[in-house]
Amino acid sequence: MSTSKVPAADATLRILQHLSRQRGPVPASTIATALDLPRSTVYHLLTVLVERSFVVHIPEERRYGLGLAAYEISSGFSRQQPLTRLGAPLLAKLVDRLGESAHLAVLHGTDVLYLVEERAPRKPSLVTDVGVRLPAHLTASGRALLSALPPAQLRALYPDKTSLTQRDGRGPQSYRELKALLAESMRDGYAIENGEITPGLASIGVVVRDHAGWPAAGIAVTFPVAPPGASAAGGIASLPDPSALHNLASSIATILPALIQTAQELGRRIHGTK
Repeated sequence: MSTSKVPAADATLRILQHLSRQRGPVPASTIATALDLPRSTVYHLLTVLVERSFVVHIPEERRYGLGLAAYEISSGFSRQQPLTRLGAPLLAKLVDRLGESAHLAVLHGTDVLYLVEERAPRKPSLVTDVGVRLPAHLTASGRALLSALPPAQLRALYPDKTSLTQRDGRGPQSYRELKALLAESMRDGYAIENGEITPGLASIGVVVRDHAGWPAAGIAVTFPVAPPGASAAGGIASLPDPSALHNLASSIATILPALIQTAQELGRRIHGTK
């Protein structure tokens, strides 16, 4: 239950946020149930939102979806790029400090959308270019963000196995596996992706929280590791090569303190504190 001193404004924003996460228009009763709001309140607020073009009403289906005004706000965000402007200088410093590439991403449904990529000199090009989307549950930054979501929202994003996209058979294959993976990320304070996006490259990601503690973005650093199952001589072993595991653990220990410091600094910048 919200503790906002402006409950109508809070409920209105929650409705818009809820609609933005749906695959399509939904009934008002569904919104009321999902947000634990009185139906009369939801109908009143939806009426105003429709009048202001933030929401569209589809009378034949008795459903509501986002309107053009909401899209305009999204476009304004893209134009102003506040996270990009705040995060880019911090990522540049992080890359200079570590000598590895880094990127900043936000959660968009079940994907992460990359806003900043800062590539380290003489490091391989990555698939995480600005504007690229990748399945959140396969990436380090996405897993860090997902691990910070409330359980009900996580379940809404992944209602069945079809929402768990895989790359070459890698990644969690069930909601139970995903929950276990995210619980580990929450416990450790960081998320790992090892070869699930690009073989031979691993990433470590942490969440950036806003003033309310909500996951606003994810920052990740990508670094080279031996591909899973590769032996020290480059062959394929029946078990992971111990040197590769040591390399991963050593890289995490080196990268994590600077990565956490950068995420905390961006969090302070987002909510205007020094």
